[in-house]
Amino acid sequence: MTGEYDTMDINHTMTALGQRARVASRAMARADTAAKNQALRLIAVAIRRDAPELRAANQRDMDAARAAGLAPAMLERLALSDKTIASMAEGLEQIAALPDPIGEISNMKYRPSGIQVGQMRVPLGVIGIIYEARPNVTVDAAGLCIKSGNATILRGGSEAIQCNQALALLVKEGLAGAGLPADAVQIVETTDRAAVGAMITMPQYIDVIVPRGGKGLIERLMQDSRVPMIKHLDGICHVYIDDKADIDKALQVAFNAKCHRYGTCNTMETLLVARSIAPQVLPRLAALYQTEQVELRADPEATALLAGYPHLVPATEADWATEYLAPILAIKIVADIDEAIEHINTWSSQHTDAIMTEDHTRAMRFVREVDSASVMINASTRFADGFEYGLGAEIGISNDKLHARGPVGLEGLTSLKYVVFGHGEVRQ
Repeated sequence: MTGEYDTMDINHTMTALGQRARVASRAMARADTAAKNQALRLIAVAIRRDAPELRAANQRDMDAARAAGLAPAMLERLALSDKTIASMAEGLEQIAALPDPIGEISNMKYRPSGIQVGQMRVPLGVIGIIYEARPNVTVDAAGLCIKSGNATILRGGSEAIQCNQALALLVKEGLAGAGLPADAVQIVETTDRAAVGAMITMPQYIDVIVPRGGKGLIERLMQDSRVPMIKHLDGICHVYIDDKADIDKALQVAFNAKCHRYGTCNTMETLLVARSIAPQVLPRLAALYQTEQVELRADPEATALLAGYPHLVPATEADWATEYLAPILAIKIVADIDEAIEHINTWSSQHTDAIMTEDHTRAMRFVREVDSASVMINASTRFADGFEYGLGAEIGISNDKLHARGPVGLEGLTSLKYVVFGHGEVRQ
């Protein structure tokens, strides 16, 4: 559809989407839990039913993406396997099984005046989601927005347009079957980038933007958006192997954190190893990484220990600030936990960082002092995920400090308002 719209048409189209979303958001805010859960389960049924059609639509996207020379990391994100389709349906059912946060009143307190003051959880309103490649985001985002009583406008990447449109039809089918407005979830049909520019400058219709994409996209949105965002710029994640670590555990976690998947924001990009155990740890890890042909970008000390490794490159300072999204790993030997924490707080993107140690005091110090959205003890950074955290799914991961931080599930898509219960009290 690229090129079919001029700027005036796109602005008109996006304004119409925004207006419909605003109306739908009011209906969603008052929708009862049963209707929202029914919609989610109906969408899950439709996804399983139409799995062959979804795979065919995804294949058309994959063929076009390969022809366009899309990078391997993006192709990995774009691919829709049988397992991914099953996971999308399962994720919707998990969201349906979660408690509905909307309308929950908490922190009720009596005041000396006689009034009771508390807070009620309410939807954010209309959420605009801008994402690249992954078609499963269409379903995860729609499901979370439906359950949290929000309306959403989804603008997926041009590389996934066929699959996203097929999924959008199933979402609308589920909404209609549950008696909810079809406009509660709308897909931007045009792939013209001007649609993104319109979305991020429509605060009258869109309350929050959630960008899920590459660094270039998010930097642009940060510069131009007039709508608040829930975002993370990149995922420069670390694992620090302490000299009090269980070496076998550490090898397993450090391998998984890098090699489980390369193209995800919670993949380890820098490995830090305590000096006193580096000679024991690094050669054994290198043997594991060699099975996956991982390129190691090592500091001088680590380079000396890894002599003979076939994919060894001297690290530069730029490597500490790089999210590779590829089989490349930066390695640095540090003196101790002090230097590890200092390195992480200097170079981390505040996404996810982990320590491997059997020393409880050091572990708790790491958790307190590392300023990241997720901090882990003796576990792979790959667990930084809404599904793994029990959120059912996630709409994104935030390394911002305001509103939501870490994987953003149902609660992150809500806000609080104060409610007051009185008995005729007047202020004296």
